[in-house]
Amino acid sequence: MSSSSPHPRTIRAVSPPFPSLNHVRHIVLVLSGKGGVGKSSVTAQLALALSQKHGKKVAALDIDLTGPSLPRVLGMAGKSVRQSRAGWVPPYADEEGKNVAVMSMQFLLPNEDDPVVWRGPKKNAMIKQFLQDVVWGPLDYLLIDTPPGTSDEHISIVEYLLRPTQTALAKAEEGDTAGLPTAPSRGPVVTSVLVTTPQQVAVADVKKEVKFARTVGVPVCGVVENMSGFVCPCCGDVTPLFSSGGGQSLATEYDLAFLGSVPVDPTLVRSMETLGGSTGAPAAEGEGESEAKGEGGFVARFKTSNLYEAFGGIAEKVMEAVGDVPTSDATA
Repeated sequence: MSSSSPHPRTIRAVSPPFPSLNHVRHIVLVLSGKGGVGKSSVTAQLALALSQKHGKKVAALDIDLTGPSLPRVLGMAGKSVRQSRAGWVPPYADEEGKNVAVMSMQFLLPNEDDPVVWRGPKKNAMIKQFLQDVVWGPLDYLLIDTPPGTSDEHISIVEYLLRPTQTALAKAEEGDTAGLPTAPSRGPVVTSVLVTTPQQVAVADVKKEVKFARTVGVPVCGVVENMSGFVCPCCGDVTPLFSSGGGQSLATEYDLAFLGSVPVDPTLVRSMETLGGSTGAPAAEGEGESEAKGEGGFVARFKTSNLYEAFGGIAEKVMEAVGDVPTSDATA
């Protein structure tokens, strides 16, 4: 499925890249050329919006192997991967609903602060292992949180997910259709989301990511402008923190869809930093007992935050791009 643009917004794999992905309907890469723009927080909140607002079964894979952040963002410290006969079983960010599974290098480290000192080949092997050895199960969406830039991890994920399809399509254009399935494709629909902040220094680096994506054939669904303002915790008004409109101008310049702007919500950031995810972490000084028990955790608070509707809208645009019919609020 593609837009009127010469650059497609999605590509359907001719077959599942690995048997473990047989029942994954859509794969979304979260990309940025710049570090510190909030890819992991965007990945986490997009996953929660797809699950909580649209009722989707979601998993998030963190392939930032040397700087894994998703477990911290979602308050999953202390959780671990379970080994089964079928492979690795990832833990859930939402223990009650079990609709958001998370896999990260962080879960495999003996200690949370241990560094990962690996060269490219070992990184590539681990990414392949994540894709083929994790028991993903039936999923509407697999979100892949990537490191900044255009490094080994990006090249590896493209090779594993898209190269067989790109090769088959290229041969088909020359008349060799042997690599194409005779029945309708069962492969997942693959796309990507670019994350930037409003400042030009970030936009300049994300432009490189756009060109990388087009060079290696990664379709881009659209652009998210993160940290576009500051939500006042008292009145809810949004005040610009930096410049504004960088994400929109990037989308316009490169003929991409603009998915939305996301301000900084300090109450949600506080729950991410001090209260944990679905279960909550020990309360900081001055916090109530209910928050200490987890009622104020990031996953629990997300639905009542100022960002819930913003990410619900972004999720809806992603769903429309991949041909997935948006549904009403899952808990309405």
